[in-house]
Amino acid sequence: MQVINLYRYPFKGLSAEPLARVELSPGRGFPCDRQYAVTDGSIEIDAAAPQPAAKSHFLMLAKYEALARLEAKFRQFPDRLEIRDREQISEFLLENEEDRTRLAWYLAQVANADLRGEPRVVYSPGHQFTDVSVHSPELMRSISLINLRTVASLGEHIGMELDPTRFRANLYFDHAKPWTELDWIGQRLQIGEVVLKVVRRTRRCPATSVNPKSAVRDVNVPLAIREYRSQGDLGIYAEIEHGGAVAPGDEIKLLPAVQ
Repeated sequence: MQVINLYRYPFKGLSAEPLARVELSPGRGFPCDRQYAVTDGSIEIDAAAPQPAAKSHFLMLAKYEALARLEAKFRQFPDRLEIRDREQISEFLLENEEDRTRLAWYLAQVANADLRGEPRVVYSPGHQFTDVSVHSPELMRSISLINLRTVASLGEHIGMELDPTRFRANLYFDHAKPWTELDWIGQRLQIGEVVLKVVRRTRRCPATSVNPKSAVRDVNVPLAIREYRSQGDLGIYAEIEHGGAVAPGDEIKLLPAVQ
């Protein structure tokens, strides 16, 4: 098996950023992944002591597919965000309160969001606004993996080619039999010095129905998975047990199960 692509999603609900290399550390999660989010006004996040919150409190693709038309580029030192919407480019300095407010309302307008209060950009060092953060801190800092052959298998069943990035994973791999990764729970993967423990299947939500190229819901992916496989999972989560560098092209080894 082989690593094919690495992606981070600095802003929950916005576009993926491909990476040529990533350094993983135990207990740290995927670097800069879901580091920022924008609320729909229904919740207050205490930056000093953030509590996990359901994704329904945020602007996200499962509800607002128009966000997929935006091309976001995140830069650090200082943190800033560039958004391209067709021919228009907007820039936001994330340490600036006025720019954060401007960004929150900009995204709410693009999404035509059903706001329940004032939208806010939220951030807390070390916290990640992942969908599974509500289950445990360990899952919040897990990374998501997708088997490209599983995506191809589902596409063949549906009768259309599926862009794998609609599944918004951190690590995409190839050369494994389709769907076999769902049986790896409790087993470990080795990528160079990195060791990952597979801890959970990924239950797919309506966000996967959004075509990342067209920003249109072109197929009901969760329903298609259930009809094809009699369950709703595609992909896995893994915790980082031993850190190190990972890059596309790296070999992945499935380690023998510990008896």
